[in-house]
Amino acid sequence: MRAFPSKYGNALEFGHLIGGEEVYEGEALERRNPSDREDLVARFPEGTKDVLRRAARKAREAFLEWSRTPAPVRGQVLFNLVKVLDREKPTLTRLMVREVGKTPKEAAGDVQEAIDTALFFASEGRRLYGQTVPSEMPHKELFTFRRPLGVVGMITAGNFPIAVPSWKLIPAVLAGNAVVWKPSDDSPALSYIFVKLFEEAGLPPGVINVVFGGGKGSTGQGMVELMDEGLFQKFAFTGSTQVGRWIGEVAGRNLIRPTLELGGKNPLVVMRDADLDLALEGAWWSAFATGGQRCTSAGNLLVDAPIYEEFKRRFLEKVEATLVGNPLLHPEVTYGPFINERLFARWQDHYRMGEGDGARLLFGRGRITRENPYPRFLGDPEAGLYGWPTVWEVRPGMRLFEEEIFGPTINLVRVDGIEEAIEVANSTPYGLSSAIYTQNRHWAYLFKVGIRAGMTSVNNATVGAEAHLPFGGVKASGNGARESGIWVLEEYTYWHAVNEEYSGRLQLAQMDTGYVRPKAPTPWGEVLG
Repeated sequence: MRAFPSKYGNALEFGHLIGGEEVYEGEALERRNPSDREDLVARFPEGTKDVLRRAARKAREAFLEWSRTPAPVRGQVLFNLVKVLDREKPTLTRLMVREVGKTPKEAAGDVQEAIDTALFFASEGRRLYGQTVPSEMPHKELFTFRRPLGVVGMITAGNFPIAVPSWKLIPAVLAGNAVVWKPSDDSPALSYIFVKLFEEAGLPPGVINVVFGGGKGSTGQGMVELMDEGLFQKFAFTGSTQVGRWIGEVAGRNLIRPTLELGGKNPLVVMRDADLDLALEGAWWSAFATGGQRCTSAGNLLVDAPIYEEFKRRFLEKVEATLVGNPLLHPEVTYGPFINERLFARWQDHYRMGEGDGARLLFGRGRITRENPYPRFLGDPEAGLYGWPTVWEVRPGMRLFEEEIFGPTINLVRVDGIEEAIEVANSTPYGLSSAIYTQNRHWAYLFKVGIRAGMTSVNNATVGAEAHLPFGGVKASGNGARESGIWVLEEYTYWHAVNEEYSGRLQLAQMDTGYVRPKAPTPWGEVLG
């Protein structure tokens, strides 16, 4: 690794990390600051399938030793990681602002989530419990143990470049697995440093291996195809539903259970009795935090008919006050640039999509430029790809209502009453996050039991996850896997059932079991007359 000057600090040049060694092999790629593309952040190689194979074999070698390391000792590495991450939090925060365009507040929260996750799982090394199970035979004992799966292939997105990888990496290594990680090519520098910090915390070389590169038609595709070569015993992915379906197919034919954290079109309901100030704040933040580039961002804002017009007026006033710009130079902005050109192109296309469906555009004018200025923009709009905060009025069934956009846009939808709100909320293909604002406890109850989503907030936003609560969705938002909290251990371990025979003879369950037979019944009706 070497560092050299760039516009807003040093740029890093580094290789893949395989078995603790840097491998400079593959076509050279660059990552530039999305807020100002004159600022080079990282230069790194694109991994080939051969590089991936070497990483998987090194991971297998490391697994044989790491899986035999006592779990409390594995947990101690995570305690060390907590201290290391806490020390480097300011550096990681600034780099995240620079590399992916997050605001300082959100970037610091991203790093803190990894710290919280490491702290939670450090002590799980002493609580990686199995069970003792009573046997139906004498002189025999039954046990269950959690065992690591082996080598895990991981692909993560760049919108949460430290937090989301930590949800996968930390429990995977705590459970005794080894990893080959293909991080997003939007955040290579953060990914490289994250793994170096794991190693500083005491993780042996080769337990986490990093191979850099792109997705479809590149390194990511090669990673998925290695399942057919038997090099992975587990696969974990965060990204689009379309890619997730393909990964699920490849995993399925190899009898691998994947962890798939996919897209969302998350409903936020505002009922007629809601605290409007609270609901406005939550709806606005759910829509525009991270520039809408979250899988949990609110997609459809369902507003009860009696308050619809008032809420729309006040919501548009709040949206018009949103600050947009370069978060490195202006930390007070609500959101910064698009993370990459692909997401920007999809968001640009959603204007044509809305017009074609007959949706009503209430606010927003596409890309922010000098010729198309946004009144509350801070910085140079030509330095990156920035978008107007956008609000539509739509009806269920429209493409804007059903498809994930992944940008600063939100749909207003009129509903009438709690039953219609639940029906409309459930009518998209997705089921990741959801929220309702109401002071009626019965309506909140009906929403909780009626919504088809993996996560629900009452009088809170659709975004925001705590490190000890399960994260994941249903329907097109995932395959039922959960990340974070104790639940994620199911994804990185298998249950091993063990029986120990002490009798010195073969005892056959069900056949030699000394079942107790009932006695002849007493005719109590006749006795009592």
